[in-house]
Amino acid sequence: MGILLVLLATLGWSLVGILVKLANTMVDTSIITFARFAIGVIFLAGLLLIKDGKISLRSNMKWIWLGAAGKSCNYLFENVAISMGYAYGNIIVSPIQMIALMLISLFWLREKISRKGWYSAVLCLVGIVLISWNGQPLELYMENSLIITLLFGLSALGSAVHVLSQKMLIKSMDSGNMNFSVFFWASIMTAIPLPVYSDGMIGPVTVPAVLALAGLGLITGLSFYSFAEGLRRVDFSVAVIISNSMVLFTIIWSYVFFKEPITLYIIAGAMAFIIGLVWLNLPSRAQRVKIRDDTDVSTP
Repeated sequence: MGILLVLLATLGWSLVGILVKLANTMVDTSIITFARFAIGVIFLAGLLLIKDGKISLRSNMKWIWLGAAGKSCNYLFENVAISMGYAYGNIIVSPIQMIALMLISLFWLREKISRKGWYSAVLCLVGIVLISWNGQPLELYMENSLIITLLFGLSALGSAVHVLSQKMLIKSMDSGNMNFSVFFWASIMTAIPLPVYSDGMIGPVTVPAVLALAGLGLITGLSFYSFAEGLRRVDFSVAVIISNSMVLFTIIWSYVFFKEPITLYIIAGAMAFIIGLVWLNLPSRAQRVKIRDDTDVSTP
């Protein structure tokens, strides 16, 4: 069951680029960003009511607001970048996020970065460069691809802030109500500028576009909860490998649905940072021994 929950979350995340492209044929990226949160909150509220019979909306913790702001930036810049480039482009968000979190740990939290961490960061950086460059002449890259890469970078920074907020909030909140509170306030944040900055409907209303918006909301509302619940039931190393397979699924979907060109640079870059992300997150031998000892102690 744990593997299934992690796999469902992973498959959902891998479809984001495709769904954003489809939704963008009907509405602009500002509405897509708002809808991802608003519809997600509805799905998550339904799940919590069925599961617990109640919902706890919190607003009195700074990390809720920081998480909401970070996730809003994550979705907004990701949606804009996807609309400008390829559906698989958001695969570079995860490695950029990882590097950002490492730098935050080093300079803000004053934590020491292991040798494995630095090697993993280098692999991720190589992957980002290969995918962003994609063998283009420098002039063409500077003209077209650089701005998209920068947008994904801003998206990754927002995601990093959201991850930090989760680490802080999970100490005092369950994952369901934590995500509900963060996503609820994020929906408010992204709704406020709509009357000024949104172009509204930019294309005809179609069934694929409507379903894409609903799918994005479903993924926002349930995938994080599904992944968190899956982690409770499956070995962490297995979850790491499954979740990072999202990159491969994303590339496959972009080719299957939109026939986007998948070059050797994309494949090599993806493999580089998949190895880096998996290597960083797999526990070391010492950590595995500690986990095993802790498990032995807590077993009745």
